[in-house]
Amino acid sequence: MSETVSYYESPKEIEKKIWSLLTIAVKDRSSEFRTPVFICGNDEDLDGRVVVLRKADQQSSLIQYHSDIRSSKIERIRKNPNCSILFYGKDEKIQLRVKAKCEVNYNNDVTKESWKKTGHISRKCYLVTNGPGTVSDEPTSGLDNKFDNFNFTKEESEEGYKNFCVIQCKIKSIEWLYLAAKGHRRALLDLNESKKFTWLVP
Repeated sequence: MSETVSYYESPKEIEKKIWSLLTIAVKDRSSEFRTPVFICGNDEDLDGRVVVLRKADQQSSLIQYHSDIRSSKIERIRKNPNCSILFYGKDEKIQLRVKAKCEVNYNNDVTKESWKKTGHISRKCYLVTNGPGTVSDEPTSGLDNKFDNFNFTKEESEEGYKNFCVIQCKIKSIEWLYLAAKGHRRALLDLNESKKFTWLVP
């Protein structure tokens, strides 16, 4: 079986494909790369969860997502800002293993800009009374009655800003894997001080 994709053995095309997948995922809700697994913690207590990709900036080697400042992962990130982010696209047959250093942004220019772009219905998850993971005696959305539906205004949704934060992930490296019948291909793109591309055995 012949392999025709341009990024099969071209470092330049591989990097181009990676950033194309990430930037498209920010706007395309159906993209398989929109919801990666974010992993943080330490050697004794690693924790992973699915997040929604909100920004991908190739020039800055940066990706970001939103969170509730009360989430348990915030303390983990502050103790150890190093993280791993796993993307996989079944249709594309591409896996990305990203290593990055995180920064928690709270009540600053970054969060203000992102909050303005967040639709008021999407702000609903930041309106919960108690933080994510709080123990409850019964099944609950965590929302007060006035927010536990879609009948609230954008002005009312502003109440959620106090719980909103933005996690920016400065990418250190991206390990790329492409599954192909002709033969898989795997490579490491090191984005530290000087960019370096290395082929790996799949």
